[in-house]
Amino acid sequence: MGIADDELTRFTELLDTAGAGPSAPDVDPVERARRRRRRLRAGITTAVVALVLMGLAGGYAAYALTTPVALPGAETRTPQPTAGAPVSLAMPAGASAVQVSGGTDFLGAEGLTAASGAPGPLPMASITKLVTALVVLDAHPLSGPDDPGPVLTFSKADHDLYDQYYVQGATIAAMPTGSTMSLHDALELMLVVSASNYADAVSTWAFGSRGAFVRATDAWLDRNGLGGITVVEPTGIDPRNTATAADLITLGALAMGNETIAQIVGMSTLAVPGFTGSNTNTLLGTDGVRGIKTGTLEGSNLLYSSLLDVGIGEPLTITGAVLGGQDRDNVNSDVRALLGSIRAGFHEVPLARRGEVYGSYTTPWGAEARMVVATDARVLTWSDTPITAQMTTSPLTTGRAGEKVGTITWTAGARTASTDLVLDADIAMPDDWWRLTHPLELDGPLAGRG
Repeated sequence: MGIADDELTRFTELLDTAGAGPSAPDVDPVERARRRRRRLRAGITTAVVALVLMGLAGGYAAYALTTPVALPGAETRTPQPTAGAPVSLAMPAGASAVQVSGGTDFLGAEGLTAASGAPGPLPMASITKLVTALVVLDAHPLSGPDDPGPVLTFSKADHDLYDQYYVQGATIAAMPTGSTMSLHDALELMLVVSASNYADAVSTWAFGSRGAFVRATDAWLDRNGLGGITVVEPTGIDPRNTATAADLITLGALAMGNETIAQIVGMSTLAVPGFTGSNTNTLLGTDGVRGIKTGTLEGSNLLYSSLLDVGIGEPLTITGAVLGGQDRDNVNSDVRALLGSIRAGFHEVPLARRGEVYGSYTTPWGAEARMVVATDARVLTWSDTPITAQMTTSPLTTGRAGEKVGTITWTAGARTASTDLVLDADIAMPDDWWRLTHPLELDGPLAGRG
């Protein structure tokens, strides 16, 4: 035997003397030693296996109890936004048109145009004086609102105009023979109090005769694309002075683009020395109205401009015209109703309420939580502008209440609104028993979380 066998023999003999009992009398001592060695080896093997199994069990338990688990993805529902109510413009009675510009996020670069009533030309009455003023200033421009311009001296023929228009029931203002006045002040009397004798006198001063004025006016209207306007005399007393509501919109824009005209038509009272009088446009200063000109002949007419505040951070520029209205009060009321309906066309559309549910989480171990809206969401829109929604989600990282798990973005035209989606509750982690009994659902992406 080798040294190892000798040591094993001595070890087994020691075990026998320690209490293994007496040897059987009929067993050879050599055989007995061999059997002892086999028993010892079997015992050692069993102990080693037991120790290995115990180590494996402890390792699995440590693995199962400390390895992260995968948190679930959300089951979501797609937002279905509803557009706002369509606008209903309260168009005035008679023939009317309106042009709205500004608010490009809502109305686009083209703005809004609407019309109602007869599209053909109707008598425009004293709105003619606005054409007269623009044609005169085209020939004799002023440098700006503070430029008085050339001085006019009124003749006996000019003075006689007072009586001629008086018998026709037109508005007039004193014009003594030999009196003088700046062109700017004469335009005030034409446009603020609508003095017909001043419109006639100024047009003759500018062009030398009625015929020359009409020819110059025809050319000016043609250059500016105003084929729907006809002028046969400078005051509007003749019903053959006609216009379409659509062309008056263009005329109004031209007028407000002239600094001198815009300043004069926005005056509530005359500022001409020796004269008093209020603007015939009694809407001035209401609903942002800043001009332009009234006219009364066969019905009541109004060409107006408004800078209307609708709550979008910048006023809308509105130019409108009414021809053939019942009377001044009704026209004013109708225009205010139209401006009010434009303002009402801008409205906030509710999109989502805080706590509204857009998804849910359910774990294999039975924990639950919901994906909810973090804050109320709404968007300001015009009329029934379509609204679309896009929802994005992100994987859970903590599973704690309040964790951001997504975003909803709504789009209405050029405007957007967004809100976060968050967990409404903690997602509870599995207990030890579940971990020990579900080994295939361990080892999730949340490294470090138990």
